[in-house]
Amino acid sequence: MSLADELLKLVQLRERGSLTDSEFDRAKARLLGTGVEPLVQPKLAQSVNGLRRSRTDKWLAGVCGGTAVATGVDAWIWRLLLTVLFFAGGTGLVLYVLLWIFVPAE
Repeated sequence: MSLADELLKLVQLRERGSLTDSEFDRAKARLLGTGVEPLVQPKLAQSVNGLRRSRTDKWLAGVCGGTAVATGVDAWIWRLLLTVLFFAGGTGLVLYVLLWIFVPAE
C-alpha cells in the first residue's frame, strides 16, 4: 500500500469519526516521519516496566527494595505495607511470593 493510500484511509477514518483530530495528527506524523513527539509513557507504566528485585536492599528476595526504586517510595514503607497485608488475611504473603516469582532480579 502506498503512502497516498494510507493517508487517504486516515482521512476517511477521521471523516467517519473513528479518529479524533489529535489521533489523526499523530498517525499522519508517524506515516510521514515528521518530528511530532510520540505520546509520553505514563509514570506508572514506566515504573512497572522498570520493576526489578534489588540485590542490595533486601531482606529476603529484594522485592520491597526493588519496588522502592521503581516507585520512589522508601523500602520500609513497602515492607510495612506487605506486613500489614500479611496479618490482614495473608494477602501480603501471596503478593510477595508472586512478585518474587515474576519480577526479575537486577
